[in-house]
Amino acid sequence: MGRVTVRRPVLKIAADGSRSRPDTLAAEEPLEIRVNGAPLSVTMRTPGHDVELAHGFLLTEGVIHDKAQLSTARYCDSPGPDGRNTYNVLDILLAPGVQPPDASVTRNFYTTSSCGVCGKAALDSVRLSTRHSPADDPLTLDTDTLAGLPDRLRAAQRVFDTTGGLHAAGLFDADGEQLVVREDVGRHNAVDKALGWAVLADRVPLTGCVLMVSGRASFELVQKAAMAGVPALAAVSAPSSLAVDLAAEQGMTLIGFLRGRTMNVYTGTERIVTKDIA
Repeated sequence: MGRVTVRRPVLKIAADGSRSRPDTLAAEEPLEIRVNGAPLSVTMRTPGHDVELAHGFLLTEGVIHDKAQLSTARYCDSPGPDGRNTYNVLDILLAPGVQPPDASVTRNFYTTSSCGVCGKAALDSVRLSTRHSPADDPLTLDTDTLAGLPDRLRAAQRVFDTTGGLHAAGLFDADGEQLVVREDVGRHNAVDKALGWAVLADRVPLTGCVLMVSGRASFELVQKAAMAGVPALAAVSAPSSLAVDLAAEQGMTLIGFLRGRTMNVYTGTERIVTKDIA
């Protein structure tokens, strides 16, 4: 398997002088995802939990809806310059009868670690229909529970402690108990890993759960959460206007600027239990 972190030399400059020292960085390597042997996408990711990443990706792209639609996942030979397998090509075999990805949806073969939907042919094509609509989820969340989520997410970021360079996504229940936390250099990859865990654990749809992310709430993250049936998405930073529009359209609760006991609830306010909201 690839390394999660790597060491590189750095010149550290501070007020008291400069010195050369090794620094620990988050690893970033390409992962090619194949379906039934056919290349589907390449994403730049932090190695680790690759099978979860691929399962989450296929879920949020509408290729699969649950664990039963998958057969096996295996790494393909992808030798590096030293002749060793780089574990950077993963082939997912679908269960018999499951249709492969629709070739009519044009996508770039390469996506960066910061963008998960760059290759979509048109905006409407990422408004994927889901079997797991969160609109009718009866989840309620009190503000005390929400206020504790950023610290719980941060406490689980083990690789961030040594690199400072990773995003995180975590799934929590209505009481704020952690189900899973995953890290990656890409926001969308971290989410795909967490949702892929849910696929493999047969937890989709993610009824009664909150998806907490370490950065901003973009359109693509709302779309991924909706595809997994997540009723609430919380972020420590701002949402985009399109993210708010899609959350409202899907019946999701979207929370931004969740820092301590302050937060902005953009959609789905009826799920939030607080003295300030009727």
